[in-house]
Amino acid sequence: MRNGRRLWALAAAPLTLALLAATGCESTSTSDAGAKPTATQPSTPVARVCAKPAAGPAKAPAGAVTVDPAVVGDLAAKTKSSPPNTTFWLRPGKHRLDPDRYAQVIPKEGNRYLGAPGAVLDGRKKNQYAFGGSARDVTIRHLTVQRFVAPPDEGVVNHDSADGWVIEHATIQDNSGAGLMAGARQQVRASCLRDNGQYGMNAYKAGDRISGLVVEGNEIVGNNTDDWERRREGCGCTGGIKFWAVNGADVRGNWVHDNRGTGLWADTNNNDFRIENNVLEANDGAALIYETSYNAVIRNNTIRRNNWVEGRREAKRGDNFPYATVYLSESGGEPRIKARTDKIEIYRNVLEDNWSGITLWENADRFCNSPANTSSGDCTLLVRDTDRCARPAIAKAPLYADCRWKTQRVDIHDNRFVLDKSVVKCTAKCDRMAVLANYGTYPDWSPYQGERVAEAITHEQHNRWHDNVYVGPWKFVAHDPSRVLTFGKWQGTPYRQDAGSTFRARAGG
Repeated sequence: MRNGRRLWALAAAPLTLALLAATGCESTSTSDAGAKPTATQPSTPVARVCAKPAAGPAKAPAGAVTVDPAVVGDLAAKTKSSPPNTTFWLRPGKHRLDPDRYAQVIPKEGNRYLGAPGAVLDGRKKNQYAFGGSARDVTIRHLTVQRFVAPPDEGVVNHDSADGWVIEHATIQDNSGAGLMAGARQQVRASCLRDNGQYGMNAYKAGDRISGLVVEGNEIVGNNTDDWERRREGCGCTGGIKFWAVNGADVRGNWVHDNRGTGLWADTNNNDFRIENNVLEANDGAALIYETSYNAVIRNNTIRRNNWVEGRREAKRGDNFPYATVYLSESGGEPRIKARTDKIEIYRNVLEDNWSGITLWENADRFCNSPANTSSGDCTLLVRDTDRCARPAIAKAPLYADCRWKTQRVDIHDNRFVLDKSVVKCTAKCDRMAVLANYGTYPDWSPYQGERVAEAITHEQHNRWHDNVYVGPWKFVAHDPSRVLTFGKWQGTPYRQDAGSTFRARAGG
């Protein structure tokens, strides 16, 4: 599960649910120029489920097996001795598994686990996993799962990525690794994924793609407490949620905030995403990264005060790459791959006081079989046999196009971009919208050397901004980081971007 990061340094060097509450946190001012932003009152409703989780049933449902918190290992033992499709009701109190690190619950198909008010399954920093196994259609509701110690890249709930699980009104917090893994047709609704060591959820299934994933009405906050990007520099292995090879996902009505790193990150051959009606704010890194992936609709989101930590850090290092709050890396629309759309469409979003805006990027040196492809062993969804992407065939059609993830057919329209530098507390490099690539150099047999990819992403791959509103001192980057443009030059020949858009600078931003 290696990720592909921006790779700029390498390249340059050679529901909407009824449960949604309408209130957020109080606004907090900051005076420290290097301070991390705090969540503010959103303009759209947020899923404030961590502060006010829905209570579970106070009495055992008819026919349910009652689980006693006074009996260590009672949940796993009763699960083992009961048939499939059994409902378990966990009494109020702190439930514990046997002290062995592999003493996790192994559900049977169709099992349902319901927590009474105050029911907690506590791993006590001894057990690695809470729920595992391959049983389908398991439901977990109204249960707090905490203090498990899953290894990096592994998860505590649905550890083995079984299909059809429903996690609803759950609180999954203070675990190492990922709070959740994901399987096909998994639904995660109205849950609190909080303060987990690596991810709130790691949507990854070994050897298979995940389809039909729903993530709706959740609060996803404070994840990556173990700061894995610092421990594994450039790993791309952290954030609120990471999606890998997911084919069909609806991510809607979530409040994704104050995560250390990226809020939502889709990496490597994801396809057919709808990301809508979310509030994404105050994440240390980008609000959203869509990387080496295809076909998505990103709409009606409130996106604010993201990327202050990572963007400021890179600017202080002197990096002139346009680090942005919405970052599309080698990702675009592809009509040959079945989805609900054949492009990436970004519209009716409000982006306010983030570190920069939207960056469309393509690394000329990253393609199938290239040593610069950090998604090791992966190829595009258009080429099943990676070995085909080799010389001399890669230099000719169709492989010249199909061996490379392309940032193409991106349509950015009817968004509102607001920037006040006095709020972000920056003087430079926080004010950019960009479409660019690096100068191709590597490897020596690459057919993408020179400015070919930069020319293609800028002029030939149907990437288009139009009918947007800009408020603040925005700048625009095209082709490569050295081409920083005014709004007039961005609209003019040869770029012809943002037709029908309006631009209004204002005092102080």
